[in-house]
Amino acid sequence: MPIPEAELSFEDFVRARSSSLLRTALLLTGQNRAEAEDLLQVALERAYRHWSRICRSEAPERYVRRILANASTDRWRRLTRRPEGSLQPTDPGPVTADHSAAIADRDYLLRALAALPPGQRAVLVLRYFDDLSEAETAQVLGCTPGTVKSQAARGLARLRGSTGSAAAARLLAAPKVAADD
Repeated sequence: MPIPEAELSFEDFVRARSSSLLRTALLLTGQNRAEAEDLLQVALERAYRHWSRICRSEAPERYVRRILANASTDRWRRLTRRPEGSLQPTDPGPVTADHSAAIADRDYLLRALAALPPGQRAVLVLRYFDDLSEAETAQVLGCTPGTVKSQAARGLARLRGSTGSAAAARLLAAPKVAADD
């Protein structure tokens, strides 16, 4: 026995009618699935805000389809006011600086550090990232300053071998890595 529409929950409505509404959205967007899904999402969000009133109407699906059509019209109006266009080679570059190379370098360094033996890794992190002296590092690790020097030298040599000497120097000179990373 079907649920009386006055008692229909929004979740049940979406479960039962979303595929049909998506077909309508696909037709409204010229078969562009990504735009249709966005359009349906906007329409369902609008319907959810007013669901108590919509479900009391005689035909909630028809009401939601009208919301879908209105959302499509809004989308087309917005695109005509501010049309999307391709970037041209003469257009200025990005508004913000591109940090992808720094992020990739940092990720590479963190992976290279993770590959080091625990002792060498601890010495390098305390010496170069936490900026401790050799004596302070030795005290934290419970070893001699000579051990700190030798572990640092071996660790740096391994890093240079895996990253190249220029890259290792650049990475070790980079800003400190946050403790929560």
